[in-house]
Order: sequence, then C-alpha cells, then structure tokens
Amino acid sequence: MYQPIEDYGIIGDLHSVALVGKNGSIDLMSFPRFDSPTIFAALLDDETGGRFCIRPVVTDGRNKQMYLPDTNILLTRFLSDEGVGEISDFMPVGFFPHDHPRVLVRRVKTVRGVLRYSAVFEPRFDYGRADHSVEEREMEWVFASKGADGTAVRLRTAVPMTVTDNGAAVATFELRAGESAAFIMEEVGEGMPSPTAAPDYEITSFKDTQNFWRNWIGRSRYQGRWRETVNRSALALKLMFSQTYGSLVAAPTFGLPERIGGERNWDYRYTWIRDAAFSLYALLRLGFTDEAEAFMSWLTERFREGKQHAAGPLQIMYGHDGTKTLTEQSLPHLEGYRCSSPVRIGNGAYDQL
Repeated sequence: MYQPIEDYGIIGDLHSVALVGKNGSIDLMSFPRFDSPTIFAALLDDETGGRFCIRPVVTDGRNKQMYLPDTNILLTRFLSDEGVGEISDFMPVGFFPHDHPRVLVRRVKTVRGVLRYSAVFEPRFDYGRADHSVEEREMEWVFASKGADGTAVRLRTAVPMTVTDNGAAVATFELRAGESAAFIMEEVGEGMPSPTAAPDYEITSFKDTQNFWRNWIGRSRYQGRWRETVNRSALALKLMFSQTYGSLVAAPTFGLPERIGGERNWDYRYTWIRDAAFSLYALLRLGFTDEAEAFMSWLTERFREGKQHAAGPLQIMYGHDGTKTLTEQSLPHLEGYRCSSPVRIGNGAYDQL
C-alpha cells in the first residue's frame, strides 16, 4: 500500500509543501507551515494518516510525473486504454500579506477519451490525533480540527461530494476529452480573506504561479551544458526556503526511515546551520543573492540571541522561525512508512554541541 519514495513529486509555496504520488494521492503535507502538524500523512500510516487522492477509477498503472518547464507546477499523467487523464498540482506562491491563506490547487482533466475519476478528501488533523467537524455549504466543505492545532481548511469544487461517516468527502465523476474539474483547498482562519471564491481564481493563480517560478529561475546565471538539471535542483532547493523568515529547512519530511523497519526516523523540517550554508552557497553560485541576504539576516538574529547564553552564540539547528527548543517525541499511533517505527517529531539534536 506504500508507494516508493521516488514516486513522489513535490509542490510548495515557500511556507509549506505537499508530496504528490504518481497515483494522484497527496500523502504528506504539514499545514500551514513547514513544521506544522500534518493534515495528510498516509505516507506514514496508510490507514489513519489521511490523504487527498484523485485518480481514474480504471487504471493500469501507466502513470508519469513531470514538471511544467521551469516551474514547480507538477503534472501527473494517467495512461490507459480508455484514455489519458492529467492532474495539475500547485500551491499559489507570491509575496502575499501575512494573513493571506495558504492554498492548494488540483485541476484534473481528460486529454483523450472518456474517464471516470474518484476523489477522496480525507484530512486527519494534528498528525492524525484530532477529531474534526465538517460543515457543508454550497459547493464548499469546511473541515475544522477539534484538537490543539486548531487548523481548519475549506474545500471548494463544482463536483458534488458526499461526506462519509469518518469525516471524509468523496466523489465519483466523469470527464470527456477537453473537460476539467478543479479542487481547491484553502486555509481558514479568523479575519482571513477567501481569495479562492473569485470565479477565475484557478486560472489566475495558475498563471501567476507559473510566472513567479519562471521569473525566479530566469535569474540564474548558469549557462552550462547541465542547465535543465541545475535549474530543477535550484527549484527544488527554493521550495525549502521560508519566504517569511529567510531560512531553509533541511527537508519537508519527518519519520521516514534511513532503512525500512527503522529506527533512525528523524524529523528534518528544521534549519541546520551547516546544511543551510551549503544550500545557500549553491544558490549564491547561481546568482540568487536575495536568498543569501535573507538567510544572513536570519542568521544574524540567531547570533544576537545566542550571545546571551554561555553555551555559545549558535546552536547547530533551529526551527525555521528561529525556535530554539525542538523537543523530540514519538507518535506511536502511526505505524510508520512500511511499518518503520517509531515516527518522530521534533529533534533532540538541537542541544548538541
């Protein structure tokens, strides 16, 4: 039931990321920040982790993933005798105000033939520890955690959805060649606007996100023979960058084993000074000076704070917002990737010398 790690593509908005499988399922997403509790974590527990899956009802497994050139917009293509379907996944990105909600956009279309799709929106809040409520409105459903995380999301779609007894929204729908359907997940919070209510949001946000990534990678000074590979690596590194704080997380994942079965399953959603320095050096070599300046500003703040402590001016790692204490704990209710336990959050290495 667990896909190989290499079968996942990544999308993000410089605040959080989502891992999208070749089978059309989003199986890991901390939301709304890199280090927030998950709302989807089927990658760490296929039964109880939660997922957001869209795929053809009939498929023979001939699936492919690729990125729209020079962007972090991910395309997942389903090939079968009945036809060809495609999902475009992205998180709108730009210099939004702080109170702008985080958004995930999924657009499914049939390229050839007639395909019947299934959709399952099954959030599991606070790492799957919290129950949630579902409020149904016209063409939208609001899912709100009853746990300490207090997370709430809105799902907007013109596809009729049915809410199940376990708090998931499901649908089966048919698209002919040229037809498409959008599923938009939006963060809900007190005083937050709801930009996804605009009738043209799907199209506008797609164009804006595409332009953002192409304008960004267009600043690269690399002109060598490996340009496509270098650009893709730079785009992946940029997804680890915090637009709010100027830091970089080592990885967007936690609890994944170094070896199947465990137990070295660490949380990497934090900023290691050493690792971030190497990443910034690579970006700086390509000409991305804004990221280097932002990181140096973040690092300077950590140094100033650390001068007050006898242990020294810098820790080896921090939360991407500068948090110093990253208390480690296990999540025994999650079985782990391919039963590799324990699943850990936090990282006890923060106080190492």
